[in-house]
Amino acid sequence: MNTITSTNFNFPGQKAVYKGKVRDVYTLKNDRLLMIVSDRLSAFDVVMPKGIPYKGQILNQLATKMMKATEDLVPNWLEATPDPNVAVGQKCEPFKVEMVIRGYLAGHAAREYANGKRSLCGVAMPKGMKENEAFEVPIITPTTKADFGEHDMDISREDILKKGIVSEEDYNILETYTRQLFLRGSELAKDNGLILVDTKYEFGKTSEGEIVLIDEIHTPDSSRYFYAEGYLDRLTNGEPQKQLSKEFVRQWLIQNGFQGKEGQQIPEMSEQYINSVSERYIELYEQITGEPFIKADITNLEERIERNVFDYLNK
Repeated sequence: MNTITSTNFNFPGQKAVYKGKVRDVYTLKNDRLLMIVSDRLSAFDVVMPKGIPYKGQILNQLATKMMKATEDLVPNWLEATPDPNVAVGQKCEPFKVEMVIRGYLAGHAAREYANGKRSLCGVAMPKGMKENEAFEVPIITPTTKADFGEHDMDISREDILKKGIVSEEDYNILETYTRQLFLRGSELAKDNGLILVDTKYEFGKTSEGEIVLIDEIHTPDSSRYFYAEGYLDRLTNGEPQKQLSKEFVRQWLIQNGFQGKEGQQIPEMSEQYINSVSERYIELYEQITGEPFIKADITNLEERIERNVFDYLNK
């Protein structure tokens, strides 16, 4: 199936291009950014060799919905979505930290806990917790914002301030926004029978000095969800939770001997497996939004994107 895994556009007023793990960001004149969400699949900070049909559309449309559902709480960078895979908005100077917030002992936090650690990013984790149990109050565990091909690293609030990565005044705002967004995200998830387990938010500062939300929000690539139904029974019985996230890709890679470590080979992804991942992302979209996913025409993705963007920029 047709996917978009690389872009090489030349848009009117284009000044620069930055290519991330999943998004290609075009800087335009007048302090505008044009973000193309590709179909690339990233896991363990490694980009897989094949794209996933509709993944870019799913992430872009989901992030757009969630930005609109939270803009009354936190200002964001987004101005328009001229194409299912494209978002346009204000250019910002990104903060060099990702604000990770965890409502439950799951994923990375659970793995650290199982290894005997009772503190993550300088935040204490209570003794005697079960995997997937809720924290009394969600904990914020920031990471450094890694460059392409490098791993994000856990970092404490104290180290962020001590190293001058973010000022204390700005960091306090980031923490407040992170908690507000997580609370709203949890409410939206609950409406659709889900639990928002953990997620990450990225922020930037506009040329006017305003702190705004950037990048994706509450997508399966940036968040972990559990199904609410049966959660307590599974927790009590020590069973794995039924979850919605990209974790199923990570688990498949681990089972096939890959965790992004040096010398490891990325396993072959068959067409059947790629289509199953695409179907899983569609399921994630529909469950998280409570709406059916409408597939865009992907007969010629690059032509469609170019046409829609040019139409938007020429208006």
